[in-house]
Amino acid sequence: MAKIIAIANQKGGVGKTTTAINLCAALGETQRRVLLIDLDPQGNATTGAGVDKNAHELTTCDVLLSSCQTKEAIVSPEHVKFDVMPSNADLTAAEVHLMSIDGRERRLAEALKQVEADYDYIYIDCPPALNVLTLNAFVAANGVLIPMQCEYYALEGLSSLLQTIKQVQGSVNPRLAIEGILRTMFDGRNKLGHEVSNQLIEHFESRVYRTIIPRNIRLAEAPSFGQPIVYYDKSSRGSIAYLALAGEIIRREMATASARNAAQTQTESSPPGEVPRPDGESDGVEASTDGKAPVEPLPSDTVGRGDKPVESSSQEAPTVS
Repeated sequence: MAKIIAIANQKGGVGKTTTAINLCAALGETQRRVLLIDLDPQGNATTGAGVDKNAHELTTCDVLLSSCQTKEAIVSPEHVKFDVMPSNADLTAAEVHLMSIDGRERRLAEALKQVEADYDYIYIDCPPALNVLTLNAFVAANGVLIPMQCEYYALEGLSSLLQTIKQVQGSVNPRLAIEGILRTMFDGRNKLGHEVSNQLIEHFESRVYRTIIPRNIRLAEAPSFGQPIVYYDKSSRGSIAYLALAGEIIRREMATASARNAAQTQTESSPPGEVPRPDGESDGVEASTDGKAPVEPLPSDTVGRGDKPVESSSQEAPTVS
């Protein structure tokens, strides 16, 4: 069953689409089955993956309006190792039409039930706004990956996003959580960037990915060639960073699954009436407090000059509720 992640931030220009394309490509390189859903009417994730957004009759718009089966709108580009549900300007019309439909916020969630067994990961590239399209992504998703530039205004916008996540948790999707916060377009020479990064670590602790995405000209060039960075220039700092992020995500998933299995085994093997000891207290078992695997920091050439990835605390991050 796929893990569904919405990549969202209502502030534009923070690297949402870049992260969606390149993370899917990096996970595809690890032989994971990945689907990228373009939920932005601009269709940048579609073109960035090398798909002509106007060449396909069926798109995300048709899926949301129930005009077709979900599988019918999915394309499998030959030059990348992930599938794409394309989008174009028609999605704006769908957004308007959805406003008058009952259960409009559940349209994407219902549609993904048809295909979630076919993938390991489904990533949704959300528009830079907290609208009905983003709400559909939040209702369908298990978690939200938040790309952020390390600057002052980015922190201000984060509070609105967290409030929206809290509202969705309390009403239509209690399983929704912050999957992780990703520092993007990072310049290690910028003192403010380090200050904001430290604030993120202080408030969100292990929810902040250790991987940092640097400013990288090759990363900015790749979309104009319709290629993810791992194909455009695999040796670039941007490519290495997204491959490292994919590795960090996989290790976290493996550690979480391992901790869950250990807890289940411990519960099943406990005598009736005996309360199992918490993880980490059983003999020979060592578990982290956040259930996530320790990950190695990026090589020094994958971050801005003078920057070093910040170590995350092992304590659990505050949960939005």
